[in-house]
Amino acid sequence: MLDEKFFQSTFSELLIRYSNDYIGSQMRRYIPSLMSLYAFEATARHLSFRRAAIELNLTQSAVSQRIKGLEEQLDTKLFVRENNTIRLTDVGVEYVRSARIAIAEVLTATDRASGRQREDTLTIACLGTFALKCLIPMLQTFRAAHPNIKLRIRTLFPYEAFAAEDFDVSIQYGTGDWTGAISFKINDEEVFPVCSPALLRRKRSLRKPSDLRFHTIIHTSSPLILRDDWPLWLEEAGVGDINFSDEIFCDLLYPSFQIAIEGMGVAMGRSAVVQADLRMRRLVEPFKIRLRSSLAYYVVVPQGRGKSLKVELFTRWILDEFKRSMS
Repeated sequence: MLDEKFFQSTFSELLIRYSNDYIGSQMRRYIPSLMSLYAFEATARHLSFRRAAIELNLTQSAVSQRIKGLEEQLDTKLFVRENNTIRLTDVGVEYVRSARIAIAEVLTATDRASGRQREDTLTIACLGTFALKCLIPMLQTFRAAHPNIKLRIRTLFPYEAFAAEDFDVSIQYGTGDWTGAISFKINDEEVFPVCSPALLRRKRSLRKPSDLRFHTIIHTSSPLILRDDWPLWLEEAGVGDINFSDEIFCDLLYPSFQIAIEGMGVAMGRSAVVQADLRMRRLVEPFKIRLRSSLAYYVVVPQGRGKSLKVELFTRWILDEFKRSMS
């Protein structure tokens, strides 16, 4: 008579082995190769087999074959071929969105896994405008002081969700409260109008805040993400009910400042990111009314990274550099 425990153990083992084999076979059947996804994504972006082939350093025939194989695996058409042009099918439009997310996730995970083994590489995630206006112009001094630390810069966008594992340290804008991280305020932020010197020469002068009604105002805001500081500043200046001559709306800071530099209007500046433009006279401050902001730029360090020497060195460096530059 067979031992019941032996029978149950053997049956469970066989069931697990069969389940794993079945799941593995199903994964092999349904999950496409990354090379097929690369070919599909590049072709969808260019809407051209030829351009995708150039980008991927493949022959046009190889790209076409990979996409054909992907379509056969999915049992559906991803492109409609008409004469010498192609366009995505409805399924293709939906699938390319997911494919891009999957490719990005794999590349990020691979980058992270390889980078974790290297203590000499510092990954800095930074908001785009701060990176362009502040971090990058100062970064040469950090490299000179610490030549053995390799740098990897990742651009953060205000609306981007990010994982703390993707960087060693980041530059964020907010109140200083980030879950699972410690933060160090870089500066006390002030907001105030800025414009090009050429605008003052070319148009009606800006002697007092009420003169803003004769000018184009550049707003920087997006729902639930970026706060438009104009209403708060106008209230502080005593002209909260003013009507502007014209308005331009941007969803990021950098284009707002560039539009102002080109003389097309008046933008709301942040003290940290416009200091260089003010110093170089690319922008001027028409009034002497500044509003202390409840928000500021912070060095944000994920918990568990704060004791890393490279993070300590960078944090100390950027706080000292800003203290000197803002004084």
